[in-house]
Amino acid sequence: MKTLVVAEKPSVGRDIGRVLNAKTQGQGFLEGENYVVTWAIGHLVSLKEPDELDKRYSRWDMRDLPILPDRIPLKVLPSTKGQFSVVSSWMNSDMISDIICATDAGREGELIFRYIYTQAGCNKPFSRLWISSMTDAAIKAGFDSLKPSSAYEGLYASARCRSQADWLVGMNATRAFTLRYNTLLSVGRVQTPTLALIVKRDREIAAFKVEPYWEVNVDYGGWKGTWFDPETKQTRIDDKTKANEIANKVKNKIAVVTEYKSEKKRVPPEKLYDLTSLQREANRKFGFKADVTLKIAQSLYETHKLITYPRTDSRYLPDDQKPKVIKTLQGLPEPYKALVEAVSPLKTAQRIYDNSKISDHHAIIPTEKRPDLSRLNEQEKKIYDLILRRLIANHYLDYEYLTCTAITECEGEHFKTNAETPLIQGWRAVYKDDEKEKQKTETMPVLTEGEQLNIKSASVQQKKTTPPAHYTDDTLLKAMENAGKTIEDEDLREQMKDSGLGTPATRAAIIERIITVGYVRRDKKNLLATEKGDKLIQVVPEEMSSAVTTGKWERALYKMSQINDAATIEQKQSKFMNSIRNYSAFLTDYVGSKAPRVIFPPDERRKSKRRKTDGQQNKSGD
Repeated sequence: MKTLVVAEKPSVGRDIGRVLNAKTQGQGFLEGENYVVTWAIGHLVSLKEPDELDKRYSRWDMRDLPILPDRIPLKVLPSTKGQFSVVSSWMNSDMISDIICATDAGREGELIFRYIYTQAGCNKPFSRLWISSMTDAAIKAGFDSLKPSSAYEGLYASARCRSQADWLVGMNATRAFTLRYNTLLSVGRVQTPTLALIVKRDREIAAFKVEPYWEVNVDYGGWKGTWFDPETKQTRIDDKTKANEIANKVKNKIAVVTEYKSEKKRVPPEKLYDLTSLQREANRKFGFKADVTLKIAQSLYETHKLITYPRTDSRYLPDDQKPKVIKTLQGLPEPYKALVEAVSPLKTAQRIYDNSKISDHHAIIPTEKRPDLSRLNEQEKKIYDLILRRLIANHYLDYEYLTCTAITECEGEHFKTNAETPLIQGWRAVYKDDEKEKQKTETMPVLTEGEQLNIKSASVQQKKTTPPAHYTDDTLLKAMENAGKTIEDEDLREQMKDSGLGTPATRAAIIERIITVGYVRRDKKNLLATEKGDKLIQVVPEEMSSAVTTGKWERALYKMSQINDAATIEQKQSKFMNSIRNYSAFLTDYVGSKAPRVIFPPDERRKSKRRKTDGQQNKSGD
């Protein structure tokens, strides 16, 4: 008898097969003395489409909505039915005594395996491989500490509820709005509020009125001060004549120092990366789209084995990683070796370890595998460099600097100077060639209150108010992650403090989705709503476009994933799915009775895309 191991992808299956000494190649599997290793190719099984439940649903009709089946059956995806047959046959083979789920260690990976297991009609016992690194050592350690399947019943329940919720909401809302407005309108519980963020920002920019204003600067001879209103603290002057009067009044006069203070401050290095912060940094520095960064990170994780699991929402490490981190840093090649040796003897950076702030996976860090940088392409080198430097920087001292503030008075007018003097470079030495880390500060001498200064010159500078910036991948990811924090209701904001729009693993796909369906377009790095996207937000109810609704659901799903008690899981599932069914019914009722009259631009893709749109929601992850 042998153990069957089911991986999520062929490449991962081959890595596991090598470690388990399963080397005999078969069609879609590897076999060894004690193990058979096979794999999915992403999703092999999905929820059936409405017309597969009842032929009458093949014709979209408002009278059939809402479609709320008591259960949504599974089906084998036609494109990968051959591989499903391979996996299913092995699951039910008399040669197999038990199974190990080795799909990606996360919600979607759990769903992929469980759907295959269910569709195959398998009832053999299975355990769970849960690893954060694809090195041989990590795989071996994972197989030495397999978890029982019961430990992940809550995770599976949340994954199944997510899948069914996206099917019910996406399918009913998409059909209803498409029929009402006679144009293909894909609607989803995450993509629609994400689109609403972009539409709102674009409308703010369009309504923004640019206004000129002026600032007055004085030069003391090598350093400067800026006029401000002592009551409002504002440096802005709305009247050009007034600005000129102030400049002329103080030019070549004596100013008196009325206040001077200095203070030592320190700035710790930024936290380690989770997926969202890595995507944001890569977009900001290199212009990488969020989905591009995810693909690069997946390659570094799966193919090169150089980083840990990238689809994480944690920015901390567990205590048991301490010796591995030290070993990793000590084994780095140049130029990183020199950076590590600069903090020798290398000590544990306690700030990056916190077991309480880790859920399914820890922060993204390099593995112990010594990198061969020549085998990485330029994009991979850039992402790997970010991850390496962030870990190294956290072993350096804090950046320390002296901040100085001086206030002077001349002819009844007040001027302020802020200066910053570096004291200890600390972790900034790791980024000494990075433009972001270069100091751009005013310098000034040490002053005493009552000291007199000659104003050498005074100038008036015209400026203008600027609208908020268009969203980029960087800023939209931040807005999606922090969606719950913008809610005014304090109690609800507290409930949603750990929620947002989507998950780190799905946000990039959501951004690309709203571009693909024609709601958003890219203009260089900017994300702009199209006419179709703007009008969709006009017609959907607030419940559909608000981050509150989906944030509540995401929080409920997360809490469900943490439960292990079967009775409690069943109760939470039932409550969640009832709320989804009620919400789906509300949406179709809204479209039929309250949706406003709006004319959408023509959509030539409607006929060819209509069938595809029904099932899109449950395959994208949100």
